[in-house]
This record gives sequence, C-alpha cells and structure tokens, in this order.
Amino acid sequence: MPTREITTKPYPDQKFGTAGLRKKVAVFQQPHYLENLLQAVFDCVPELRGKTLVIGGDGRFHNRAAIQTAIAMAAANGVTKVIVGQGGIVSTPAVSHLIRLNGAAGGFVFSASHNPAGPDGDFGVKFNIANGGQAGETTTDRIFARTKEIAAYRLSDGAKIDLDRRGLSRLDDCEVEVIDGVADYAALMQKLFDFDRMKDWLKRGGRVCFDAMHAVTGPYAQRIFVDLLNAPADSVLNATPLEDFGGGHPDPNLIYAKHLVDLSNSAQSPELLAASDGDGDRNMILGAGVFISPGDSLAMLAAHLHKLPGYKGGIAGIARSMPTCRAADVVATHLKVPCFETPTGWKFFCNLLDADRITICGEESFGTGSTHVREKDGLWAVLAWLNVLAVTGKTMLELATAHWAQHGRHYYQRHDYDELPTEKAQAVMEGLKAQFATLPGQTLGQWTVSSADEFAYDDPIDGSRATAQGLRVVFGDAARLIVRLSGTGTKGATVRVYFERYEQAPALLAMTTRDALNPLVAIAEKLLRLTELTGRKGPDVVT
Repeated sequence: MPTREITTKPYPDQKFGTAGLRKKVAVFQQPHYLENLLQAVFDCVPELRGKTLVIGGDGRFHNRAAIQTAIAMAAANGVTKVIVGQGGIVSTPAVSHLIRLNGAAGGFVFSASHNPAGPDGDFGVKFNIANGGQAGETTTDRIFARTKEIAAYRLSDGAKIDLDRRGLSRLDDCEVEVIDGVADYAALMQKLFDFDRMKDWLKRGGRVCFDAMHAVTGPYAQRIFVDLLNAPADSVLNATPLEDFGGGHPDPNLIYAKHLVDLSNSAQSPELLAASDGDGDRNMILGAGVFISPGDSLAMLAAHLHKLPGYKGGIAGIARSMPTCRAADVVATHLKVPCFETPTGWKFFCNLLDADRITICGEESFGTGSTHVREKDGLWAVLAWLNVLAVTGKTMLELATAHWAQHGRHYYQRHDYDELPTEKAQAVMEGLKAQFATLPGQTLGQWTVSSADEFAYDDPIDGSRATAQGLRVVFGDAARLIVRLSGTGTKGATVRVYFERYEQAPALLAMTTRDALNPLVAIAEKLLRLTELTGRKGPDVVT
C-alpha cells in the first residue's frame, strides 16, 4: 500500500519529557496531535529505521486507536518489524523486557500511568530506548523541539492490524507480530523467583490478595498467581483491564486502595496484600496488620534479595530517589555496598543499572525495580515479597518488626497539595528557599537543622548535572523535610511535602506514623506557610 505524507501544523503544547507526554484524552484526539508527536520521534531517532519497535499500552480509552496509528506510522517510517501485545495490552515493565529480549531499537508505551482513564480522563505516550529505559533528556528535548516545527507526517494506507489475533502480518515492508503480552514476562519471573517454593507456601495455606485495579496487570497476575502458582482464583481482584479502569483511580496507595488497608486490618487478612497501577510499574505492599512503606519495602527487599534465585550472588548496590526515606542507606551500610541518592526519575537508576553499580532501586511514589528491566516493576516487587515470605516462613509483620529492631525505623509520609495555581505553588517553594541561609543551626521543635539546600545531582556515569530537584531541610540523621513540585498530573501544579523521622530506641519503634510525624508537620506549616499560601486547610492526599 502507498505511504502518504500528510501536511500538518505544530501544536504549541507537546512538551515531551523523559516520562513522555500526558494530556486529557480530548487533547490527543485533536486532528494530527498524536501523529505530530510520533513523527517527531521517528525524525529524531533515525536508528528506528530498519529495526524492531515494541508497542504496548495499559488498555485505557483511546489505546487501540493510538496503537493502530503508531503501527501505520512505523511502517511508513521504515521500521522493519513491530511487536505489539495482544489487545494492545503490555505493561510498562513488560515493554522494557520485550525491547531488551528482542534487541529492539525502542518502544512506545501508551499510558498515563496512574492517572484516571475514560473519555474524560487522561492519555499519554512514552518512548523507551534500546536499553529498555526511558529516553534521556537530550533525546526528549530534540523531540520537543521537532514538534514545534513539524510540517508533515508519514502514514501507511494499509489495512488495520487485528490486535486480538496473535500471529504475523505485513504492512507495506513492515512485519507486524501480535504476541501474547504476558508470556515472556512470566518466563522472566520464573527465572528470578522460586516458583516451587511459592507454590508450596500457597499450598500450605499461605494467602495472597492482589488488586489489578482493572488495569494492565490483571492478565499478568491471573497468569502468574492463579495459572502458575495455583493460588485460588479470588486471589486476584479486578483482573479485567477496562478502558476507564472501572471508574476507579488506578494509583496503589492508602487512599485509592483503602479497601486493601481495611482488609489488612481485619481478622480475615491474607498474609500478603498488594496492588499495582494503570501501567503496572507501581506497587503497594501490605501484610496482616502492617503497611510497608515504599522506602521500607526497598530497604527490606534489599536485605533479603540474596535469598532469591535470581539474586543469589548478592547485590552490587542500592539506589533511591532523594525524597525516598533513608532506610535503604542503613541497609547498604550494613551490607557494605554503595547507596546512591538520585533525583526523581527512573533514567538516573537506568544509568546505574547499565553500569552494574546497583542491583535494586526504588522511589517513594510506590516504585521498585531491579536489574531485570529498565523500568520500575510493580508485579516484580509483589513476587519478590511473596518469595521472601515463602523462604523465611515469617509473616510480613514479623519481617518488618525484626527489620526495625535491627536497623531502626524511618517513619515516613507524603502530603500532596494537588492542582494548585502555579503562582501559589511557586510561592511555597520560593518562601522556603528564602530562609535557607538562616535555617542551619536553628532548633525547630525537638530537632536542630543541620542543612537546608536545593538538591542537585552529578551523575557518576554520564557526568551530567541535574539541578532544581527539590528543597531539603535536614535535621541530621534524625529527620528530614522535603518539598518538590510535581508535573505528573494534567491540571495545575502539585506541591509534595515529605516527612521523615528516624528512631532506633525500642520504645519508639511502635508509634503510629501520624504520632511520629505530627511534630514535623507542625514545623512544615511554620516554614512553608501552607495554609496561608495555598488557601487549603490541609493536603488533598496523604500517603
């Protein structure tokens, strides 16, 4: 079939970053909007020509239409093979694995991650490079610049691909293979974890409850937990991906997965409860009577990872994002391995993973990963915890209590002020920065400020420097306040305030998180003037 070159005009708002571009569905449905963005990628990444491209999405509204457009444009731009998941369903970590497994030159992930879906919800697209990780800023800056000047895009006039039927077909000179999007990922998990040990744990009465939130991980959880591990069918909740995620918010945290929190605090609680998000890269971990914060989850998994088959050689190092609590630092010191503090953004972890400097990494926004792919991986984290339970024979609460007794406990919480007018969000940030010179040495509440600064990061691998990565008020090892602006939403600005308190005394290890952190919350209100500057009586979300 002939390839058409279609005249277009630039859109002014296609700011393409390392996490891609997220907008309302209606924005992506504008004529030529998605096509302009994809053509900018093909123009700026010429190595895709003559190579393989992986395409997948989280099943949200507009996913199928976007994938058909991407396949037609890939064929028109000289891609020789496209690998796409059946039904267009492939999780973000599975896309990363497929890129690496097939030696692909890159991949498109159609998702807005944890954002709501449906005709009135959000949509997004992200480009991953040949190592399976997110494209770096140099590439995304080129793509954004290209969107400002684009005048035409190329599109094949061939027939649409049947996304529901596995097998090979052709579109012009491009081979298109629709695959089982779960199979290769499930095979990878069987290499990393002891499935026989986990099956035995379940057979002896161990119970797991995983909520896929009507998002992409449903088919993965069904295949792995039910089909391979023989868990009861009701171990997986909301397993069918829906275009609107069932009307829910696919963000696995204490707010949007409160039903799991309630179950964990009941007499009927399974030993392990977990959830993942829209595109499958986040995780929330609970046990009977205990919530494992993302920072604790990273630290505890790092401490036990050598007990699992894929990591029996031990770990080379740990990395955490700067706002993530410092529990991993304590474990790294105990294991005598390095711990890297990076800006928020998985690309910084990818550099360290590619250089074999770390084995496990994580961030406070419910993301954990390892060397197996170049994305965070929600289901991997759940399976790692299940394998730890099976190997140790302990409960989640027993594991957490023993960890805190050995390493101390980092009480941690994040307060989000969502959809603020940009000027109000900036006022909070600038107000704190203006106090930096006078804060060190001040005693606030029960702690003395040791430093106050704006975090910057010198990448030890590529030599790049990342600045303006968040504001820190540090009280030595005892406590921290972190403030950041976030751009993961599609409306306004979000101010995130992070509270961290570290205690080692046995009498202080069983406080509620709220009681432990209330003194820091009071300090933050004084320093940041949140009520005054935002007009809010409190945060919109607490996790």
